[in-house]
Amino acid sequence: MTASAQVIDVSEATFEREVIQASHQTPVVVDFWAPWCGPCRMLGPTLEKVTAEANGRVRLVKVNVDDNPALAMRFNVQGIPAVKAFRDGKVVAEFVGAVGEAQVRQFIRKLAPSVADQSANAAAALLAAHRWAEAEQAYRRLAMNNGAQAAVAVGLAKALVAQGKGREAVEVLATIKDGPELAVAERLRSAANWLATAYDSGNAPAANSTDALFAAAASVAARGDIQGALEGLLAVLRRDKRYRSGEAQRIMLAYFDILGDADPLTRVYRNQLASVLF
Repeated sequence: MTASAQVIDVSEATFEREVIQASHQTPVVVDFWAPWCGPCRMLGPTLEKVTAEANGRVRLVKVNVDDNPALAMRFNVQGIPAVKAFRDGKVVAEFVGAVGEAQVRQFIRKLAPSVADQSANAAAALLAAHRWAEAEQAYRRLAMNNGAQAAVAVGLAKALVAQGKGREAVEVLATIKDGPELAVAERLRSAANWLATAYDSGNAPAANSTDALFAAAASVAARGDIQGALEGLLAVLRRDKRYRSGEAQRIMLAYFDILGDADPLTRVYRNQLASVLF
């Protein structure tokens, strides 16, 4: 097989340099194959096509197992085609057989995220770090560059609700009609509507009523005080655990979605919510 800038043939003599050492800079996909292997000839062009589309974010090399039996033995190749991905000198993923293009694409994507994937990961990291304003801007850039995607809309809505920007979150969530994000989007929608329709001074509920507690919690949430909002919602539920057909509970669950399961506030207030409800 002819070597090129994207795909090269590797031998026992060059494996250390071209795979082990090179994988510390860029993920390397190794295709263990043989000229007599029909499935290998089927898989090869697909691997070359998909890795070429990665535009240098991953390298593809090929090892002829007939010419390099020691490499096949070293990496426990028991059937071909066998594809192994190396990162930092170690095998991090692999598959055997002539799989379809969709599976190859998914395999390569995990090794070499696209620019859009990298941007989405960066936005999610900002969200996880509770850097709400920065996360908002990151998700807005994603939405601008990648169109209407439900996962991006959910991320943006989380950042907006966390800051108390209910009306903006309502508009964003209106774009989500179905799909796997719908359940989270519905909980976020409860929180966004709560923030967007908080009572004003001309429509204040009766003092000391459950509605007053609910409105006060919304005012706190609108200032971006999530812990204060959770305290206020618990106070509502202590009065009436079925308040507004579970609306207060749904809003608390939305904030747990925003904070993440591992966040200390989520753990504390999830336990308190359970003690109130059950």
